[in-house]
Amino acid sequence: MDGEGDPDPMTGRGRPWFAHLWDRNLHRYPDPRARYGYLAVVVLTTIVLYYQQYVGGAVAPSVLAHFDMSFRFYLTVIVVSSVAGAVASLLAGLADRWGRANMVVWGLLVASTITAFGIPNASSSMVYGVLVAGVGFIEGMVLVATPALVRDFSPQVKRGAAMGFWVLGPVVGSLVVSEVASNTLAHLHPWQDQFHIAGITGYAMFVVAFLTLRELSPPLRDQIMVSMRERVLIEARARGIDPIAAVRNPWRQMATVRIVVPALGLSVFLLIYYAAVGFFVIYFSSVFGFSEARANGLGNWFWAANAVAVVAVGIVSDRVGVRKPFMVVGGAGAIVMAAIFASRATHPATAYSSFIVIISMLSVSRGIAYAPWMAAFTETVEERNPALVATGLAVWGWILRVVAALSFLVLPYVVTSVSPVVDYGTQVKAITVRYAPQVTTLTALEPATLAALQKNIGDRAAIAAASSQIVARLHTTPLGALQRLLALRSMPRSVREYLAAHGPQVRAAQQEAPAQWERWWWVCVAGEVLFLPTIFFLVGRWLPATARRDAEEHRRMVDAEEAHLSDRPAGAVVPTPTA
Repeated sequence: MDGEGDPDPMTGRGRPWFAHLWDRNLHRYPDPRARYGYLAVVVLTTIVLYYQQYVGGAVAPSVLAHFDMSFRFYLTVIVVSSVAGAVASLLAGLADRWGRANMVVWGLLVASTITAFGIPNASSSMVYGVLVAGVGFIEGMVLVATPALVRDFSPQVKRGAAMGFWVLGPVVGSLVVSEVASNTLAHLHPWQDQFHIAGITGYAMFVVAFLTLRELSPPLRDQIMVSMRERVLIEARARGIDPIAAVRNPWRQMATVRIVVPALGLSVFLLIYYAAVGFFVIYFSSVFGFSEARANGLGNWFWAANAVAVVAVGIVSDRVGVRKPFMVVGGAGAIVMAAIFASRATHPATAYSSFIVIISMLSVSRGIAYAPWMAAFTETVEERNPALVATGLAVWGWILRVVAALSFLVLPYVVTSVSPVVDYGTQVKAITVRYAPQVTTLTALEPATLAALQKNIGDRAAIAAASSQIVARLHTTPLGALQRLLALRSMPRSVREYLAAHGPQVRAAQQEAPAQWERWWWVCVAGEVLFLPTIFFLVGRWLPATARRDAEEHRRMVDAEEAHLSDRPAGAVVPTPTA
């Protein structure tokens, strides 16, 4: 990549090749090949960081069992992680003053260390929660710094494609989690191995980012660049920009209706995304009985379909010059498919292949809306002040993480059955499999009879009552009933007590779970409905013909400015045009 030998902007002297390892500013706009290289590093770094952020969801049942962690505690960990990310998103607004690249590079190193060594060696559920919150804090910074870098290196005419590739970060990160887990869980049984793999991957990416990642200097990035043709003009204008003055009162400039309302709209649109990341494996395994590996396999389809959609639609939106129609089409499609997905919750016989079709179409619809939205949102922030892009993205990132945290707080009150199913369901299922005949016998007994036997399995009156109940309900002989009761002696008392304490609770929860999950998916549908009217607050045209007229007018302005620049003496300051 170019820029290694950039002269020091203060002295004009060449800098040593290794200076860019801490001073990553580019003082010339990179040529297309270098620009694509920087964008690729940003996207790959984002993918790896989100892989580390989401890897815990693939092995959630195993983590809960390992730490004997209740589902409520697990949700609390997710909420705290989201809150940490919200705080970090606000702090990442400082990237407008301090830069973005070092925030990403060193954040990757910290996240990789926590993922590779911290979480797998956590000594308790509390330590696990603190470390997960640490990764969430890093994710909050990345959520702001990486799209800011993508915006810096992508003129508006290529912004849709660039943001489509950036959206690959969380999407492909989730896909990698599902793909690695579905192909390795059967062979690498300890859940810690999934974190080891993610952490080592992060270290490899850190080396690449440490050696290559650069960013535009403040005077270059503090401008709106519509097309690559303006590269020379951007550099000429940069000589007349005061980067300190441009970033005064950042929050007052960015906390506006046109920025806050669309950010809130997208945040509720992504309710189903938060649930997919955190609970798809739990949902499909507890409601439909799929194994962890098969549930992760469904995640492969969900994320792969989204990955293809965000890139393809981003490119197409650049070609036609409009974003909003794609958001409307994608949002409407997501509403329809999410409604169909919600309706399947109460149909436990729904085939695995049916879910593949439903969630793939849902994911494609979401992608059609998401990539153009990211492009339009950064353009809306630019219109307000191009020097405060990171601050505008920080407002969005903070709202996104707060909404995510609130959704995780509310979910257990809507899906009340999930806690007993997750907390006790695995153990109850294991007992049912190991002691199948004995469990069948116990389920045939009336509660009072079962309680008497639990108290004293040799109680003759209880045995007589139990025998008659078994004969009547299991259609066996008195001798067969006696044999069944004798078989209960091989079942340890602790196992019988655990089954008596939690079995009815789990069975009741399993019966209630489908309807409760269906209600939550309808909440997600409502979020997608609320997203649609917020599209109108974003900048951008609705009709390609109008967008083409705007582009032609801008080209004429650039022609005039280039002609004016050619008449100026070398080194003269070119004023930045006002919006």
